Amino acid sequence: MNPAAWITLITGLSTGTIITMSSTHWMTAWLGLELNMLSILPLLNQQQHPRATEATTKYFLIQTTAATMILLTGTLVTWQTGQWSLNQPMNLPTSTLLLAALALKLGIAPLHLWYPDVIQGSTMTTALIISTWQKLAPLAFLYMTLPNLPTPMTLSLGLVSAWWGGWVGLNQTQTRKILAFSSIAHMGWLMTALTLNPHLTTLTLLTYITLTATMFTTLKTLSTKTLLDLSLVHTHAPTMQTLTLLTLLSLGGLPPLTGFMPKLLILKELTAAHLTTLSTLLLLASLPSLAFYIRMAYITTLTTSTPTTNTQHKWRHTTHTPSLLAPLMVLASLLLPLTPLLNTTT
Repeated sequence: MNPAAWITLITGLSTGTIITMSSTHWMTAWLGLELNMLSILPLLNQQQHPRATEATTKYFLIQTTAATMILLTGTLVTWQTGQWSLNQPMNLPTSTLLLAALALKLGIAPLHLWYPDVIQGSTMTTALIISTWQKLAPLAFLYMTLPNLPTPMTLSLGLVSAWWGGWVGLNQTQTRKILAFSSIAHMGWLMTALTLNPHLTTLTLLTYITLTATMFTTLKTLSTKTLLDLSLVHTHAPTMQTLTLLTLLSLGGLPPLTGFMPKLLILKELTAAHLTTLSTLLLLASLPSLAFYIRMAYITTLTTSTPTTNTQHKWRHTTHTPSLLAPLMVLASLLLPLTPLLNTTT
């Protein structure tokens, strides 16, 4: 892509997110979401491939539907209260409509069916942007309107998303789809944290972005698109093979790695709020996710293929490791001892 066009689109993405995060008016918050959505469409369709075109079309239709629902909610709230401010009280149907629209934008189960297909049809870089940066504006919108949203419904969405992302991810063989369902499961934990503690939500979001960015960057560096490709990593990147193992286990929330930190704190908050049943169900929901992460880790590090590879789709090439990948992998695996500091400063 032309560098000038790339800079323009990235500027549009950043500006749209900043507008939404700093807005207290329904129209400007909605405008930021629309600018954010329009800036990502050319990045989605840059491959000029039917699958990329399909992913772009799905993303456009879904995001437009969600934006229309948000604008309808803002209009109803303004009609009822006479003000365009985001912090106005809502009745149950209006708040439910807004929660459904934001869940559709974030790809939270059961409104998630578009998300794996869009991730599968895009490049690793674009999939990384959709899985991390594109979630900031809807999450900020959700945070600003959360006091007026039904808490039981928000917790239910979080639980369903955590369960669904784990169970459906067990059946995938494409790495991008596995990470898509991983993102759906992590959004469930994030929704739960959002109803409990804003500081914990920030820490959970930063941890999620760090782990997801590390995994997508690793897969792009190793050119691995399927689980079969993961079994051939040791032929050209043995060191990164071991670090990928730690990143995968951290994504699954296995102690003593970084991914265990937000889950531990969320379960502590749920237990302190006497939501023992919900905390138990969330803890059980993390087991399917951990199962497919361990399967990926097993294929990556513990399976030994033949020393000479005859497959045409995987050549023995020199891996050019991005300079940012090393600190990302350190953050993705070794931050657990800093839990007390991070929990009080985020």
